[in-house]
Amino acid sequence: MDYEIFNLGDVTLQSGVILPNAFLAYKTYGTLNAQKDNVIVYPTAFGDQHTQNEWLIGSEMALDPDKYFIIVPNLLGNGLSSSPSNTAPPFDRAHFPKVTLYDNVSFQHRLVTEQFGIQKIALVVGWSMGGIQAFQWGASYPEMVERIAPFAGIAKTWPHTFVVLDSLKAALLAGVGFDSSKLNQLTSEDMRAVGRVYAGWGLSQAFYREELYRELGFDSLEAFVTEVWEHSFMKMDPHNVLAMLETGQHADISANPSYNGDFEKALKSIKALACIMPGSTDLFCSADDNAYEAKFMPNADFKPIPSIWGHFAGRGINSADNLFIDDNLKRLLALSPHE
Repeated sequence: MDYEIFNLGDVTLQSGVILPNAFLAYKTYGTLNAQKDNVIVYPTAFGDQHTQNEWLIGSEMALDPDKYFIIVPNLLGNGLSSSPSNTAPPFDRAHFPKVTLYDNVSFQHRLVTEQFGIQKIALVVGWSMGGIQAFQWGASYPEMVERIAPFAGIAKTWPHTFVVLDSLKAALLAGVGFDSSKLNQLTSEDMRAVGRVYAGWGLSQAFYREELYRELGFDSLEAFVTEVWEHSFMKMDPHNVLAMLETGQHADISANPSYNGDFEKALKSIKALACIMPGSTDLFCSADDNAYEAKFMPNADFKPIPSIWGHFAGRGINSADNLFIDDNLKRLLALSPHE
């Protein structure tokens, strides 16, 4: 086990349901300094675990463990933190309660304050649903968070994004004929269709037109879709995926008692210096959505990633995209939060 567990105890979720014996799985990189002010929080995205974040962590990079104490908390539902696959009855598998990103960030706040005694965070950074968590951190704890850097992530699930996530959900539920009483019959084989659907959303039209999958070692479109998309999704537990889709579909940094659904107020309340990096060709966490959100944030720098890798411009695969993200993170970290 290359990660640690923070026991949350019995927690009351936003839904009002009490989830017993809840826990966060997390991994740290680097050393917390005496002032406890070299902290970076880097939450995981939909379907990811902490190891998928490691491409952005390294010596001489912005997220340098020789300089910073980097905490990567795993999303609830991802199989390592409390999830349908590791929770005892009556909340196992299809019975796992709805968890929001607000819940996730609240639990992460407990981790950093209770486990480490941290009161200031230099940066919260994240890709996709990790990016939404970066926004949520900024809105939930504006006095604590000095900088945020969401990439390929939006501050709430806009209607089109909801529909895309719903299509993934529908592809999975088709495996049991959309019969909610049969959800516990879902298997990894039912995830095959989910991978096929996501293949059309994760990357841009130009990526496919220019056959960039050949640069990844695939000699045909079919081989790429089968070996990357089908196989990666079939490794996931279908009930964990349903839980994470539920979390993603209802993400909104204002859907909590602090803002009562006032989205613009939530954005205006983010005091952190922000570098917002959408993929310029992202099909479902669009640059347009981020541009709208950035307008209401007092300290936001809008920096689209010039890439035809779509949503996956933020996934750590394409070297030019990686360099763009890392360079902007270095610039952001070099800025004083008081400037």
